[in-house]
Amino acid sequence: MSDIKSVLLIGGAGFLGLHLIQQFHEVQPTPKIHVFDIRPLPEKLSKQFTFSRDDIVFHKGDLTSPEDMEKAIKESGANVVVHSASPMHGNTQEVYELVNVKGTRNIIDVAKKCGVKALVYTSSAGVIFNGQDIHNADETWPIPEVPMDGYNETKAIAEDMVLKANDPANNFLTIALRPAGIFGPGDRQLVPGLRTVAKLGQSKFQIGDNNNLFDWTYAGNVADAHVLGAKKLLNPETADNVSGETFFITNDSPAYFWALARTVWKADGHIDKNVIVLKRPIAILAGYLSEFFAKLSGKEAGLTPFRVKIVCAYRYHNISKAKELLGYKPNVDIEEGINRTLAWMDEHLDD
Repeated sequence: MSDIKSVLLIGGAGFLGLHLIQQFHEVQPTPKIHVFDIRPLPEKLSKQFTFSRDDIVFHKGDLTSPEDMEKAIKESGANVVVHSASPMHGNTQEVYELVNVKGTRNIIDVAKKCGVKALVYTSSAGVIFNGQDIHNADETWPIPEVPMDGYNETKAIAEDMVLKANDPANNFLTIALRPAGIFGPGDRQLVPGLRTVAKLGQSKFQIGDNNNLFDWTYAGNVADAHVLGAKKLLNPETADNVSGETFFITNDSPAYFWALARTVWKADGHIDKNVIVLKRPIAILAGYLSEFFAKLSGKEAGLTPFRVKIVCAYRYHNISKAKELLGYKPNVDIEEGINRTLAWMDEHLDD
C-alpha cells in the first residue's frame, strides 16, 4: 500500500510546518494530519492556507523526550513521520545539538520502535557549504570536513543518522530532503527582514557585486517535495529507488543573490536609483570590526564575516535527481511566491 493513512508532522507549528499541513491536507485521499510541536499552532491562520484547526490533531511535546514522542506516534497511528523541527539560525551550539542531533536520534529510535513505515527528514542544502562557491551541486558533492557553522554541522550529523537508519529489511524507510533558501507565507525572517531594511533606508547598500547565483525556494514547493517523498517511500515500486537517499530541493531557477531583495522592494514601490556596493573583502573586514565592537558593547553584531560569505558565495544546486526519482517540480515560481509572501505580511501587519 502506498497510501498516506496518517502523518505526524514534527515541528508542524513552525513556518515550513504550516506549508506541510497545507500540502498533506491536499493529498487525495486526505490523510489524518497530526502535528507535534513544543509550541501551539498560530492563533491566526492565513487566508492562503485552506485547512482549518478541525483538520489537525495537535500533540504538545518535546522531541527529545522518548515518552512524548512515543505517545504522539501511537495516538496518531502515523505510517509517515515528517521531521522538520529545527532551531533558527543564530542559536547556540548547545541548542543545535539538543534539537538537531539528540532530537533526531530520539525520533528515529521511537519511530522505528512504533512501526512507522516512512520517515522524511528536512535537512538543508547548507550541509555541503563551507564558505566556498557551490556551482550546480548535485547529491554526489561531499559534506565538508570543516563545516561552515554549528547549525549546518548538526544538520549534517542528523541527516547522516537518518540515512543510516534506513532499513528495508525491517520495513523502516527514510529519506532526507535538502531545501535551499526557503521563503513564503509564515516566514518571519527573510522577507519581513527585507521590508525592515527598506523602511530603515538601508536598501541602497549592497554587500558584494551581485554576480553570484543563489537558490531561493518557495516553502509550498518544499512541502510538495515532502509529500512526494512520503508517497515514494510507501510505494513498493519506487521505495528502493529513493529510500536512504538525499535530494536537493530548489525552485530550479537560480538568480543573482540580491534579485529577490530588489523584487520585494520593488513590489513595495521602493526602488533605489543609486546603490552603494561594499566589496566582499571590505565587507568581511567590516564584519570582523562589527563583531569586535559588538563584543565590547555586549550587543549582537549586525554584520559578520559569516553573513558576508553567505551573501557573496555562489550557491546553486542541481535538482535532476529530485525531478527524476521524486517527480518533483516547483509549482510556484519565485515572483508568485514573493507576491504570496507580501500578501501574507499585509494580512498579518498587526500580529
